[in-house]
Amino acid sequence: MQYEGTVYRPPSEARSLIVQVTVGCAHNTCTFCTMYKDKKFKVRPLEDVLADFDEAAMLYGGHIRRIFLADGDALIVKTDMLVQILEYIWKKFPNLERVTAYGTTQDILHKSEDELKRLKEAGLDMVYMGIESGDPQVLKDVKKGVTREQMIEAGQKLKSCGILCSATLISGLGGRQRLREHAVASATLISAIKPDYVGFLTLMMDREAPIYSRIVSGELELLNPEDVVEEMKLFLQNVDSDGTVFRSNHASNYVILKGTLNEDIPSMLNYLDQVEQQGKYREERWRRF
Repeated sequence: MQYEGTVYRPPSEARSLIVQVTVGCAHNTCTFCTMYKDKKFKVRPLEDVLADFDEAAMLYGGHIRRIFLADGDALIVKTDMLVQILEYIWKKFPNLERVTAYGTTQDILHKSEDELKRLKEAGLDMVYMGIESGDPQVLKDVKKGVTREQMIEAGQKLKSCGILCSATLISGLGGRQRLREHAVASATLISAIKPDYVGFLTLMMDREAPIYSRIVSGELELLNPEDVVEEMKLFLQNVDSDGTVFRSNHASNYVILKGTLNEDIPSMLNYLDQVEQQGKYREERWRRF
């Protein structure tokens, strides 16, 4: 199998077969991100992609339960090609249970509803959306390249076409300066989309990320554990997304938190109070991406 550069995947795809449909990320200007910087974006030839699946089927066959289509935005690939890939792998792996991919807001909006429904029918079960923040100012500052309104439209479009939506947010992306705005605006954005899953990461000091210069200058002040808890409380107090599976259990997080919105919000808020009172945060040395 051929892999170009470092391969990235969502935490929940740890046991999945990962095959690059694209190499890199077409956008790749987000200031908080260091992924795909060693790659020039391209769509891989169909025959190379299918050859990788042939090899995986020969080596692992019936052991494959999940497949993740890498890299950063496989959904940018033309619909006809994606349908060919999806139909091929569902026939190739007899015990396959789901197929997922990253999808940028731009990718989703560039697909018609008919195209997204075709992908669903061909076997694309879920798309991971990097929302990062619901705050328009934060989105502008980190050069996300899309607006809050566009992200809401894209998330709702996925759901209306029957594709599961897993949204990711980054705690601390607005720094201490925009802690409240980031938390509340992210909550109302999630409320508008009502994704099937939402997960939080926490912004960390990374010298390789373009955002690092803002941190060093003091323009963006990183959150301490107490700030992160305050931000998370604000998010939970303002979100309304009944049935969404919520996770804040990434290696970067100071506090491990999980539940289902909205029913588990009271218990999660209570747990955050306990953590705050006891000061039981993940040690800095154990926080890793």
